[in-house]
Amino acid sequence: MRLSEISRTIQVPEAVTISLQGKKVSVSGEKGSLIRDFSFAPISIEANEQTVRISAKWPRKKESALVGTIYSHIQNMITGVTKGYTYKLKIVFSHFPITVKVEEKSVLIENFTGERQARRVKIVGDVKIKLEPDDIIVSGINLEHVSQTAANIEQATRVRGKDVRVFLDGLYVYERNEGMA
Repeated sequence: MRLSEISRTIQVPEAVTISLQGKKVSVSGEKGSLIRDFSFAPISIEANEQTVRISAKWPRKKESALVGTIYSHIQNMITGVTKGYTYKLKIVFSHFPITVKVEEKSVLIENFTGERQARRVKIVGDVKIKLEPDDIIVSGINLEHVSQTAANIEQATRVRGKDVRVFLDGLYVYERNEGMA
């Protein structure tokens, strides 16, 4: 059985304003504003002050999935401009003390497993990084940028060529939150 239309509706909070230009969605809130272009998707998006409706007429499997995906993206944008996102990473070492520094749009990881060369990690988008003695706090309003930056930092300290049960050194994500620190 095939549905003639599939749709999802988002209730927009009071403090958030959503504007639509074609399939370009702009979400503004107290923390900032985000813009995302969904012109690649064969679906329709309609918005008014209180609701956003994402729908597809006579959808195939791909269009049905896209309705849910775009619904989630817009929900994440709303959460980002109201609460923000925070990822916390723990600095773990047993052999060589790791030093972490922030330099413009990159993070430097020094003395990882005794290496003389510092490892450089790119900060994606408009993400703020706060350093604490044992932790790195990555925060921002765009979920994709925050999570990708945290993943880049974690991947930069992957142990290769050694027994990972012995060399537990690295930077590991241990907490993900809505709401900036």
